[in-house]
Amino acid sequence: MFVLNNNDSVTLYKQLYNQIREHVLSGKLPADSRLPSVRDLAVELSTSRNTVEGAYQELYAEGYIYSRPRSGYFVSALAQDSAPLSLVRKPRKSSINAKILASYRYDFHPARLDQTSFPAALWRKLFIESLRESPGQLVQYCDPMGEPALRRALQLYLERSRGVVCDPEQIIICAGLQQSLDIVAHMLKENHSVVAVENPGYHLPRSVFRNHSFEIAPIPVGSGGLDLDALKAGNSTIAYVTPSHQLPMGCVMPVANRLALIEWAEAGGKLIIEDDYDSELRYHGKPIPSLQGLRPSGNIIYLGTFSKILSPALRVSYLVLPHSLLAAYRLVFQDYFATVSLLEQRILAKFMEQGHWNRHIRRMRTVYKKKHDTLLRAVERHFGARAAVVGQGAGLHVVLQLSGETFGETEIIDRASRKGIRLFPFSDFYVTGESASTKLLLGFGGMTAGEIEEGVALLSSVC
Repeated sequence: MFVLNNNDSVTLYKQLYNQIREHVLSGKLPADSRLPSVRDLAVELSTSRNTVEGAYQELYAEGYIYSRPRSGYFVSALAQDSAPLSLVRKPRKSSINAKILASYRYDFHPARLDQTSFPAALWRKLFIESLRESPGQLVQYCDPMGEPALRRALQLYLERSRGVVCDPEQIIICAGLQQSLDIVAHMLKENHSVVAVENPGYHLPRSVFRNHSFEIAPIPVGSGGLDLDALKAGNSTIAYVTPSHQLPMGCVMPVANRLALIEWAEAGGKLIIEDDYDSELRYHGKPIPSLQGLRPSGNIIYLGTFSKILSPALRVSYLVLPHSLLAAYRLVFQDYFATVSLLEQRILAKFMEQGHWNRHIRRMRTVYKKKHDTLLRAVERHFGARAAVVGQGAGLHVVLQLSGETFGETEIIDRASRKGIRLFPFSDFYVTGESASTKLLLGFGGMTAGEIEEGVALLSSVC
């Protein structure tokens, strides 16, 4: 009745379980029919009693068979019309074609990091240290707001390097910017409905707030950042901004505009969300101080991440809430658990406490500055007067403003792709999806100096 295959990757007991279950569901084994004894079936199949007993026990636990004292196992009565026809699922052709990711030799995507940048050996060492210390805590839930040691290390770092003034209890450790924004949207949607976003600006905040039923109000961006007159003329009560390095244009909001934005927020119970996503990567002069540091007691939510300079794969970010929102946070998320691995948080805390984080920042700033300068020289050499660089001097990308007659964005991206060049559509940064003129976003973080030079040269031939 049943056949077992020793060469099959499926275990013997599972093979037997599958076959008996199939017979029960198909009706080949009628209700209340007696199954062979464990010993008899083991002899018949030339297998061990443990194999048969394991299959019977699983079938019994799931209700396909039942037992009678000193009589053995019997088939349960099932409603055949509602039972699944078969356990064995035949492979079906998917209605969705698998997306094959193209392989690009020159990848100008703005979110890519240097391929050799992650401190793997050091991370492994800290991983082992963290495992050895207090292993008993690894079987417990950690603080929902984040590991206290990491929050203390972050508080010291933010105060010293970003001018953020806060207490550790204001810091929440999150699993990336997406979750940080999701937390903020959850807290604010009861009393707010319209959020102003930079246009052009990062698409992720628009998606998160839109999914929470917020109305998105696009506000133009100029050389001084968000257009404050347009903001004041609208009905937004939340403003999402990237004041220290506007994404994607790269401009810095001057202090006068920052103070005016703070006054806008405090005038009517409004809120500012400050995304300080790549503040460490400034190549000329000191990093721009945070907006939050100008008014620590103000209505400002500060967001930061480790994705742009350490690793996006770790999925670790943080947000700093004003004291006025801590009660609301605890009310909304009182039953939630931490979303970031305790072990990863402890490793990161050690990484910061032992000074590795600051050394890593200095090293990566040097690495990316060389790539940044290589890109500028390559653009000057191969584009000349045909393009102007916008937003240089910081971050992992620049914007190339093309001048004169040229192809449209879609055609340039398509032509570049055929040459092995990947470009991120600049139009994706606009709420409307369209830009007024042809701009190219050139990320340089994940490329070598040689690839940058070759890629820009090749790109100039297709524009």
